[in-house]
Parts: sequence; C-alpha cells; structure tokens
Amino acid sequence: MRTGNEPITARSALRLRFWLSLWGLVWAIGGTTAFALTGHTGWAIACGVLLLVVATDLVMIVRHIRQGAHYQPGPEVPPYAPYDARRRRRPPTLP
Repeated sequence: MRTGNEPITARSALRLRFWLSLWGLVWAIGGTTAFALTGHTGWAIACGVLLLVVATDLVMIVRHIRQGAHYQPGPEVPPYAPYDARRRRRPPTLP
C-alpha cells in the first residue's frame, strides 16, 4: 500500500551507483580516445560530453557516500506512516 511519503523515505544504492558510474567512466574515456584517434570528431565530442556527465555524477556519488548515513529510525519506528483512511484524498466533484 502506498502512503505517499516514498520520496522522503527512498534510499539509493550508492555503492552500486559508484561502480556503475566508474564502469561508464572507463567506457567514456575509451570511446573518446578511440573516436578521436580514428578521426570521428562528432562522436569524440559526444563521448567527451558523456565523460563530463559521468565524472560529475561520480563526484556527487562519492560526496553522498562520504556524508555518511543520515537519520535512521530505530526498530520501534515503522518504516512508513500508518495508513489513515481519513487522510485519503477524495476526487473532486464536477459542478
């Protein structure tokens, strides 16, 4: 059952994102180098832009990992707010 607070309680697998981003960085470097050496300037520029995006993402991931864990509720706190039927939105009525 959705409670509506998933964006607040969502978590990300940062270590997985780190390794996938590192894999993308290696491929972007390889693609930029290969296309630049073979004279495909357009593709080399595209891979270079991708390289910048992946490097920026990698920096942000490392920053989030170094920040450490934020608020983690204890075992007595339920993972989601309890369902309350009174708070359920009612569809608007047509005039």
